[in-house]
Amino acid sequence: MVILRAASDDAARLAEFAARTFAETFGAENTADDMAAHLTASYGVAQQRTEICNPDIITLLVEDDEQLAGYAQVRRNRAPIELPSESAVELWRFYVDGPWHGRGVAALMMSAAKDAAVALGGQQMWLSVWERNPRAIAFYGKCGFRIVGSKDFWVGSDRQTDHVMVAELQE
Repeated sequence: MVILRAASDDAARLAEFAARTFAETFGAENTADDMAAHLTASYGVAQQRTEICNPDIITLLVEDDEQLAGYAQVRRNRAPIELPSESAVELWRFYVDGPWHGRGVAALMMSAAKDAAVALGGQQMWLSVWERNPRAIAFYGKCGFRIVGSKDFWVGSDRQTDHVMVAELQE
């Protein structure tokens, strides 16, 4: 398994992977129209290319025998609530494909994501996670994150509630 920083020519495969893993994770809990609206707004090839090329975003890909197993995006973005550190960086997206669940990919990816956050100047990392995703909440808790608030997250026209979690970063 290898973790690498995404390049512009990774945009198409990342767009497909990101849309598919989001839909597989949350599709059953959302209407088809809301899911389609969210996927269209969030995971197009042009948007992924723009994000990959943005100096305030680090996109990490995990490959296993050249097959995409997961990805994470870390970005400079203010938290939706006040945090003790002005230098908090967001873990924006974090997904592991189903066949790689339970194989250590998420732990490797989290370590790389925290390193990326430090590279962006972060002293803390924050994330938002759907309040109805106990598996992810438990994983983030094992990685040192704690719930510090909540925020709205829109999937199409459906307003959902995310927990805001934060972790200290070690330099």
